[in-house]
Amino acid sequence: MWLPLIGLIVGIAVGFMLDWRVPQEYSSYLSIALLAGLDTIFGGIRSYLERTFNVRVFMSGFFFNTLFAAGLAFIGGFLGIDLYLAAIVAFGVRLFNNLAVIRRIVLSRWINQQE
Repeated sequence: MWLPLIGLIVGIAVGFMLDWRVPQEYSSYLSIALLAGLDTIFGGIRSYLERTFNVRVFMSGFFFNTLFAAGLAFIGGFLGIDLYLAAIVAFGVRLFNNLAVIRRIVLSRWINQQE
């Protein structure tokens, strides 16, 4: 439970200490890959709360979604079409859906504890 939180804190601290910039031409690829990664992370939290978490499904989904989204943005840039917008919409909808389910699960467990 504490290991992911410690990893997040260390990662944020290292990120603030390093002066590393992403070139402008790669920013759309990085942003869509980040959104895909966040979608997978919140999907993993949701499946953990639903007691259906599988680490193999999580890891394969994380890498596949991230690479697929970045690849879609790359192909769209190569063709001159904003295909990354489709990925933003798809992953954004899934992200908010996962957050809504997580909120409902946490609230229902909290209400059941109060009774």
